[in-house]
Amino acid sequence: MMNEPDQIVTKRQDYFFPSIGHFYQTPPKITNGQMQYLYDHNSNEYTDFFAGVSVMNCGHSNPDIMANTIEQLQQLQHTTTLYLTQMNVDLAEQLASILPGDIRRTFFCVTGSEANEGAMALARMHTKKNGFIALSGGLHGRTHLTLSVTGIPMWRLDDQLVNENIHFVDRPHSLSISTEEAMEQSLQQIETVLQNHGDNISAMILEPIQGNGGIITYPKDYLKKVKALLESYEVLLIVDEVQTGYGRTGKMFAIEHYDIVPDIIVTAKALGNGIPISTFSTTNEIAQSFNKPSASTFGGNPVASATALSVLKYIEKNELVQHAQGLGGYLKEKLQSLSSPFIQEVRGIGLMVGIQTQSVDSIEQSSADITDMVLEKMKQLGFLVGKNGLNRDVIAFQPPLVITKEDIDSMVSSLERVLEEIESTLKGDGFENDC
Repeated sequence: MMNEPDQIVTKRQDYFFPSIGHFYQTPPKITNGQMQYLYDHNSNEYTDFFAGVSVMNCGHSNPDIMANTIEQLQQLQHTTTLYLTQMNVDLAEQLASILPGDIRRTFFCVTGSEANEGAMALARMHTKKNGFIALSGGLHGRTHLTLSVTGIPMWRLDDQLVNENIHFVDRPHSLSISTEEAMEQSLQQIETVLQNHGDNISAMILEPIQGNGGIITYPKDYLKKVKALLESYEVLLIVDEVQTGYGRTGKMFAIEHYDIVPDIIVTAKALGNGIPISTFSTTNEIAQSFNKPSASTFGGNPVASATALSVLKYIEKNELVQHAQGLGGYLKEKLQSLSSPFIQEVRGIGLMVGIQTQSVDSIEQSSADITDMVLEKMKQLGFLVGKNGLNRDVIAFQPPLVITKEDIDSMVSSLERVLEEIESTLKGDGFENDC
């Protein structure tokens, strides 16, 4: 029996946990997708500018990738690392050729949360210390420990998380002080934590660009200074590339923008292009410390590994990293050219760009309200964009990397219209909303 969208909403209310929400006042029922496009039950087409939160880098139901996924499903769907299979060792070998620096050993998991948890366990085992430094605004997962290093209040769930030996510092970004001041403030806080607790800090964990935190980038030399501070206290750096990896930012990995090599790198999402897979990877030396029996039942299973190999091949063959770099710059320029009182800042790198919205004195709606209105109206015009930020007031543009210049032009033109319509409507000048 096929359900209408309102019936699905009702069933979600009846059978899901109340924590599960959805975008839009009138959400569409998505039934199929093809590359950068999604379709609802009424065959309405939407250009996807969110990619399932940076998952579908190679596009929805990409035929080149899906052919290999289906072939693998028909041959061998699942076994365990207790037995030998070809796909996961080939994938580990391929990852070693593209991961930064001398990182070459990989542990396969299923979710970003699981991989971050594993990376943190590895750091503890290697350093024989158990504390962590984390940035405000960071998001690292849904497990107890990864929630404990998550610096976004709305995602922390409860007050019973790990508090001992978890040290939060300000991210190097602020809308009230200069970037240089914010960076120095963050670095000073890190140094203070290390001076007071460095003998019990195993690692600092951070995203090279904060996704859910609001598409927050860092000053060019910030992470170099962070890495130097950490090394002076024999503290590892874990880089969480769950959202930023595999071409999203115009580099294979976003950390490459900062010219440093982390000790441990975590990836997920785009590696499977919709098939669950995640990794944490490190050097030969650090990997030797992870020597007690461990496994992930579904980590790097044959279907996920075969799909991931196809993803990496597709990214290289179709030059998606270069594509993201070029079109990302174009998207950012187009967004920066918009003139609206609701736009406070445009930020991001590659095809990971956000608009920080702001409220207007003469209008009662908050910046979060404005953001929701933009999402709703853009959906009505056939574009799915995301939202994030500490106050859920950043409009997020993280499309499949197969997006085109024409898609961007069409989206930005619609966004300009939407912003104008919202302004006119809220000012109450009698404008008739036909969106």
